[in-house]
Amino acid sequence: MCGIAGILGGDLRGDALLSACRAMTDAIASRGPDDQGHWLDATAGVALGHRRLSILDLSPAGHQPMRSASGRYVMVFNGEIYNHLEMRRELLLAQSAPQWRGHSDTETLLAGIDAWGLEQTIRRSTGMFALALWDTQQKTLSLARDRLGEKPLYYGWQGEGRAHCLMFASELKALRAHPAFGGRVSRDALALFMRHNYVPAPHSIYTGIYKLPPASILVLDRAGRGGAPVAYWSAPHPATRGAPVVPAPQQAVDELDVLLRDAVRQQMVADVPLGAFLSGGIDSSTVVALMQAQASRQVRTFSIGFDIAGYDEAVHARRVAEHLGTEHTELYVTAEQALKVIPRLPAVYDEPFADSSQIPTLLVAQLARAQVTVALSGDGGDELFGGYARYVLAARLWRRLEALPAALRKFAARLITAVPPQVWSGMGALVSSRLARLGDRLHKGAGVLASSDIDRLYLGLVSHWDEPAALVLGSTEPATVLNGKPPLLDGLDEVERMMALDLVTYLPDDILVKVDRAAMAVSLETRIPLLDHRVVEFAWSLPLSLKLRDGAGKWILRQVLYRHVPPALIDRPKMGFGVPLDSWLRGPLRNWAEALLEPERLGREGWFDPAPIRRKWAEHLSGRRNWAYHLWDVLVFQAWLEAQAQ
Repeated sequence: MCGIAGILGGDLRGDALLSACRAMTDAIASRGPDDQGHWLDATAGVALGHRRLSILDLSPAGHQPMRSASGRYVMVFNGEIYNHLEMRRELLLAQSAPQWRGHSDTETLLAGIDAWGLEQTIRRSTGMFALALWDTQQKTLSLARDRLGEKPLYYGWQGEGRAHCLMFASELKALRAHPAFGGRVSRDALALFMRHNYVPAPHSIYTGIYKLPPASILVLDRAGRGGAPVAYWSAPHPATRGAPVVPAPQQAVDELDVLLRDAVRQQMVADVPLGAFLSGGIDSSTVVALMQAQASRQVRTFSIGFDIAGYDEAVHARRVAEHLGTEHTELYVTAEQALKVIPRLPAVYDEPFADSSQIPTLLVAQLARAQVTVALSGDGGDELFGGYARYVLAARLWRRLEALPAALRKFAARLITAVPPQVWSGMGALVSSRLARLGDRLHKGAGVLASSDIDRLYLGLVSHWDEPAALVLGSTEPATVLNGKPPLLDGLDEVERMMALDLVTYLPDDILVKVDRAAMAVSLETRIPLLDHRVVEFAWSLPLSLKLRDGAGKWILRQVLYRHVPPALIDRPKMGFGVPLDSWLRGPLRNWAEALLEPERLGREGWFDPAPIRRKWAEHLSGRRNWAYHLWDVLVFQAWLEAQAQ
């Protein structure tokens, strides 16, 4: 796990070009505190920079930028190739192996590129990565990103006239360190952020700067010209090849067990201390169980807890850890400790990012980093095996709504919203404490009753601000795969379609961003075995009946886990990894939020229409509505904007 940066073109040469590249890598030093390196071709006007977090081959033989044995290619690489030793054996059998200088996966990749070319080498690779490759013969720069988008890569053109150049980096803060960086905030990207609580790829918060999409390669000539990124793999593609083969349930469980064991085994290889995040849920418990089953010593596991009802997963994690016999560390965090994280968020996440579980994620990363350099995570199980309750909810809702005339649905929505949400919540609380927020859910559901198809219904369910272009002054909301440009997903039913959309949007742009930035802020490498592409392809080859049964998701994953952990320790309602944001905004965060949402300030800055924000703020403070997520979006942007001015 490292940080990369580079420059192509522009008017900088020699020491000035090298100095600019060094400033870019210095800005992301936390991604690689162990070593740094820079390389330039002054004639071509290209510079590559690298910050290294040493994981494999701690010797100088792993130093980057690294040149291939042929001398043709120079590369900077961020990530891990878990099957690189198998690739070395393949190169040896093909008599294409060089005289190895060390045992790093970077050297393996370069040898593969010498023998097979970049795309074929990537196709052979199992891992997570973002890389930049300079071809000294063709004078081309290739940028590439892993299949699921675990590792980030930003790029874009900045500067005017002779200063115009291409720049790329693992994080935006590195681009801001370049003297030609303009930093003009995109109002359209801000509108997308207000809908999703993240800026979806290929957009970034800055005009002219893009995220390279997962599973793609971009090739540019020495002038920075090239076509669009080209995909070399498609996440939901296995599910769209036709009717899935339906294996016997036990056979499918056995196959998944073997695949997951191998993925975990590969990702446990490191020359530094290694552990795992453990929440006590299905995904992380499965990863930890398979780690402990293959480990020669106790696996180190980490969890955090809150002394707040409904937000404490640590007790469940502790029970699973005790059953598996891991060396478990937990930290109970006070509200004061959690709130101290908030001023750090603009620097850690680097562009507006408003998934409030970013707070506990950063805290558990800090906890783990005190003992290990690598931590395995259980992310990805919900998207692959149908774990989100909204999948079943949305599908059931749509099947009922589809048969009703649109006019009748609109009338039903008006009836629901005619009753204040606090009244609905009061009635729900009489039935069950889990229905204490019934009113907010019903009012949100009413907003999607008139949806024309399942995609529009799902967009409504996952949206924060429903009309962000009206909220963000001077903006239009660009088309994305969720709001008008869906990928080809023929042959999928409603639930599978939602899972596929999450796999290419919510997973890479929210979940993986949250984990990567939190971990790299404390120089911790995270690995995600469930996102081994072989596991992903196998999961998509299975019928939905092996994932969803009796209204509950992850059936097949549960069966693997039950071989190690009894169901009584696992089977409970999904809790999530959150914080009591709604009460914090009414309590300890109230003054901070009021300063950022002050109407004159909003009007002076000119990004938002203050009226709907102030209305939601007043309703939230009164307790009539829970607008925590909508307000957190605005607050995160305001805090980020303030940090940029400092």
